[in-house]
Formats: sequence, structure tokens, C-alpha cells
Amino acid sequence: MPDGSSSAGTLFAPAAAELAALARSYNPNSNAALIEGAYAYAQAAHADQRRRSGEPYFTHPLAVAEMLVEQRLDDATIVTALLHDTVEDTGSTLMEVTRLFGKEIAELVNGVTKLTNLELSSKETKQAENFHKLLMAVAKDMRVLLVKLADRLHNMRTIRHMRPEKQIVKAQETMDIYAPLAGRMGMQWMREELEDHAFRVLQPEARSSIIRRFITLKNETGDVIPRITDDLDRALFDAGIAAEVTGREKRPYSIWRKLNDKNDPEGDFHRLSDIFGFRIVTTSVEDCYRALGVVHRRWNAVPGRFKDYISQPKSNGYRSIHTTVSGRSARRVEIQIRTQQMHEVNETGIAAHWSYRDGVRFENPFAADPLAWLKDLSEGLSGAVDPAEFLEHAKLEMFQDQVFCFTPKGKVVKLPRGATPLDFAYAIHTNLGNSCVGAKVDNRRVPLFTRLRNGQSVTIISAPGQTPQASWAELVVTGRAKTAIRRHAREAEREAQVRLGREFARVAFAKVGKKPTDKALATVAERLGVEGGADEVLRALGATELSGDQIVTTLYPELTGDVPEPQGRPDGVIGLDPGQAARAALCCEPLPGERIVGISYRGRGVEVHSIDCPRLGAFEDQPERWIDLKWGIGESLGTHSARLAVTMANDAGVLGRLCSLIGEHNANISDIRILDPKPDFYVIEVRIEVRDLQHLSRIETAIQADSAVTDVMRKRNSETAAA
Repeated sequence: MPDGSSSAGTLFAPAAAELAALARSYNPNSNAALIEGAYAYAQAAHADQRRRSGEPYFTHPLAVAEMLVEQRLDDATIVTALLHDTVEDTGSTLMEVTRLFGKEIAELVNGVTKLTNLELSSKETKQAENFHKLLMAVAKDMRVLLVKLADRLHNMRTIRHMRPEKQIVKAQETMDIYAPLAGRMGMQWMREELEDHAFRVLQPEARSSIIRRFITLKNETGDVIPRITDDLDRALFDAGIAAEVTGREKRPYSIWRKLNDKNDPEGDFHRLSDIFGFRIVTTSVEDCYRALGVVHRRWNAVPGRFKDYISQPKSNGYRSIHTTVSGRSARRVEIQIRTQQMHEVNETGIAAHWSYRDGVRFENPFAADPLAWLKDLSEGLSGAVDPAEFLEHAKLEMFQDQVFCFTPKGKVVKLPRGATPLDFAYAIHTNLGNSCVGAKVDNRRVPLFTRLRNGQSVTIISAPGQTPQASWAELVVTGRAKTAIRRHAREAEREAQVRLGREFARVAFAKVGKKPTDKALATVAERLGVEGGADEVLRALGATELSGDQIVTTLYPELTGDVPEPQGRPDGVIGLDPGQAARAALCCEPLPGERIVGISYRGRGVEVHSIDCPRLGAFEDQPERWIDLKWGIGESLGTHSARLAVTMANDAGVLGRLCSLIGEHNANISDIRILDPKPDFYVIEVRIEVRDLQHLSRIETAIQADSAVTDVMRKRNSETAAA
């Protein structure tokens, strides 16, 4: 990138034409005017902004666009990269982007903006919900993910300028979400770089240790890469195989992970085959296998370290032969063998679908369908009702390498590394997994916890009436299997709880001479605010979340004599007998200024309700218990509790403004809860102490006047008895 002058308006002017020229170099039909127009628009939009490093902010979208040009992507993706922060961070709007650059680019920019706003590092439930939204957004257009991954990579390259605590959050999010996604989408180079940047932040001492030991090894042995590369070149040349041989040192995180996979973080560097990697790129599939023969004849193959991903590709389209051999001085090295077409897909992953070669859209026969994995993932995890469970299973699907096994009829089943016969059964069909009683691997009976290996033939033995055991969830590694097992366990547990709850209800109702009819239980659910009706009340009863006495008292308090203890005496109420105690009903929480009425309880005083409280309908046939009451003079000098439900925009500072406003009206906040958080709006419930109805009304009016508030209303538990 050329140096610019001190003028913000001309700082990057030379690079606009450069960027367009680079795009045209691989795509002669590229629209240079579109790219240069997006460049100028984004540069102007970010003109007054700076990054934490002090650089002009526009260096960031430009760097993202340059990454995508290097991957030879289409104009729409490059323009989206230039514009991806304009709607979020400047005064630009989607309407304006649509008018200037078209609907396709506006939708891509909107998709990237939505991904950026997802809090993937928030607490687990929110993170799972947002990760699911991420997958859905990506499924609409995979180019959104390409821009977002490049955006994250540039941010990780410059992460040192962030605050330390922010670095940790972003690094963990990268390690948990973005790096595995890049790998799952076939962009292995990006995954490795993302992981290493995150490793530098999360475990700096471990990374430094790896680097120090690597330097020591190089000092002891010299640079082995040129020597081994020459050996491979010579052997292939002698065999008449045209191939390009390259070698490289693995990244520190990759080495660290391999050492930990061997349960030996302080392991022997000299015997670790994955410190150095060598790649042989040939012109044909036949030459791949010929090259493999040359390598195995020239050096000793290490048993158990051979994988043929050409005959059995990974689901992300990756194809290559992997073998580990003992080379010079018995040193182990990993060698990958592939064709040029395979290499291009392995390097670019899903980007291959939008890239250009020799002026035309690239059509590589080895490229995998980028949407297939997302479709399989969403179908396989459709039964994960718990967001945290969905997140766990999605990460399992992203992180693990694959093994390939066969059914008795020869059908290939792809499974994660470490999978068991149970995973195999559930991969074929949920019913087969649920009814599994045993398995044969290569025609030998094996335990269900056996770890499967590449090429094995698996036969599942099932039996009618068999049901999955809850402990199976610890034996399997696929999200599909875990989801099915846990779903069945939840359903079985619920059925048992409902049966037990029905018996508890029968005994409790019998004590007061009643029967637990479906209508009675539905009324209990309504009054207690239990979603799910009568069955959910029975389940809660069987799970001891509710007691039999509690549900009977809810329906027949006069029969049980179990009237709750008073809370919050409304002093100053006129109409009580001498010495008679009064308490405010929690169902309607009456305030001075409202008409009130009392309901008497034998030996327990009077419960004070507002005259419009729906709970009073339960006492219509008991007029002798009604007491005419009113507020005494001076009662408004005290304080009373009231609850407000406020719907407000999910913007910075809105909640703080609301709290300040309530304080300005001389009211105290005693409790506050977020009830329904959404990306754009959320509902909060705030309990405040007020003098009377007029005081509450003034506060409601002031809150409603705030531009970020869409609704405010007083909230009451109209069907709940006082407690």
C-alpha cells in the first residue's frame, strides 16, 4: 500500500486504481468503476475515524478487500469488504448503499453488519442463540462469511492495539467460533493464522515456549527443510514424475495442539512429525499414487499415519494423501500429496465458488457444496432445545476431523474422529440408534464405546423395545447422536414426572374432598402462570417444583386455611375493625389513589385489593368476607411498591437514562430484570417505590416520552394470590 500525504482525502488515492487493476488482472470483466466508487464512498464515510493504533480507520476495510482480491473473488464481495463497516459505524444507510451499489451488495453489507453485531462472546445461552443466527445468516449467502472471516483476520493481526481485556474476549471468540468455521469451510490457511493470533493472546507463555524450543532444535540440526525438499525433488525426478515440492514450518499453535493431543505438552520435539510439513503437488491423480509409492520406497512409512483423503474426501471438499515417514536421522516428517486442482480447493475452501481463473468463474470439480454442511448441521441438531446444548454440538461438528466407515452393503458413513458404533447408528437413522443393543466391527462383536477407525465395516444390532440409556450421551461424539439421546431422556423423564405428579395431585386433592380434574389443573396453571397447562403442572409436581398443598391452596384457600403471611401492611387504611391486621395483595399491589376493597381471612386479617382486581372474582359468592375500605388522609406520605414493564431500544445508554429519569422523580428502584432481550429491542421489568397512583402516573408519562421507549405499562400478577 503506497504512502499517502497528510491530507485525509488523498491518503489512499493511488490504491483505488491499484485495487481495481488487481481485480481486473484475474477477471477482465471486473467493473473498475464500481470498485473505485465503493473505495471513494467508504474512504469519505470513514474520513474522520481512527483505529486504536492511530491509523485512519479506512486502512481496515481496505486491508479486508485486499485479502479478498488475493483470493480472486468477484466484484460484489470486494465491494462489500470496502463497505462492510459503513452502515454500522458511519452515517450511511442501507437505503443509500442500495441506491449507489445495488440490492445484491446492500444485502451482503447488511448480512456482514448483522454478524458483527452478534455477541458471540456473551454468556453461554446468548452465545448459542447468536451462533444459530450466524449460521442462518451465512446460509443465505456464503460470501457474507468470507468477508467476515477476512474482517476478523485483519482485526486479529492488529489485536495488540486493543485493551488487554478486549483482546482476551476477541481471541477466545476467534478460537471458539471463527477459526473452526474457517477450517470447516475448507480455508485451512486462514484457520491456522486465526488460531495462532488467538494463541498469542490466550497463552503467550506457552507460545513463547514452543518458539524457544523450535529455535533450539534448528540450532542443533540446521535448517532441514531445504535438505528434505531436495531429497523429495530428486526421488520424484528419477521416477519421471513432474511435481512441485514445498516445505514449511508449522505454526506454534499447530505444534502445541499436536503435543497436547499426545497428552505430552512437554513432549519430544525431535520425534514430533508435525513440526515440518512437506507438500507434493502433481498434475494428475495417477501421479499422486505414483509419488506415494516413491516416497514409501525411499523412506520408512510410520504405521498408523496414513490417510487417503483422495478416495474418501472430507465433507468440506478437502482432498489429499497424508503420510508420515522417517527421513534423515530417523526424523519423522509429514508429507501431503495432491493435484494442482485439489491444492487450489484445499487452499481457498468455499471461496473457490466465487473466485476467477483465467478470466472466468472458477469451476473446480473437487469443490464441495458450501451449504451442505450447514444443512446437515441444522437438521442434525434440530432437536437440541437447550441453546447451550446446540452450541456444544455445533462446536463438536466444527472441530473434529473425520473417519470413514462402511455399512454391510458398502455405503460410506462419514463420522468425526473418536466416533463409536452408536454415532454410526444415529448417523444412519435416529430409530436405529435408539434401538441399538450391540455392534460388530469387521464382523467381530465390540463394546458400544469402541472408537472407530478409517475403513472399518460396522454392523448395528438392534432390538424392538430397546430404548437409549442416558449414559450413552457420554459415549458419543456427534451432535446428532447426543441430541437424539438427550431428547429421548428428557421425554422419558417428563413422562415419569407427569405420572408421579398425577398421583401427588390425587392425594392432595383428596384431603379437601376434591378431584384433580383437567379443568382444575388448567386453572392452577393459569393462576400460577405456568405455561403448558395441566400437564406442565403435573410435571412440576412430580419434579417437586410445586407441592400438592400449593396447588390445592391456589384453588381452595378457604378449605385449606393456608392463607399466606401478610407482606407490606398498608397503614392508614380506613374501614378495619380495631386490632385487625391488613396486608397489600401482591396480585394487584394497590396504591393510594385507587379504590380498594378488603377480603377477610379467619384469624389472619384482611387482604387489600384494588377494586378492579380480577382475583376478586373468586370471592363473588362470599359477600360476608368483603370489607369496604378507603385510604386514610396522609397515606400518600409513605411508599408503596409498583412494577413497570418497559419496552426499549437495545442501544447504549438507554437503560442508564431510564434509571436516572426514575431517580429524578424521587422514586427508588428496588429491583430490575431483563425479560425478553432481542438484538434491537428488549423488555425490562422495574420495581419502584412510589407514594401513590399520581406519582406512578407521572413516572410512566416521563418514561413514555423517551424516544428510545416504545411502550410502558404497569404490570400486575392478577391471577396470583398474595404470598
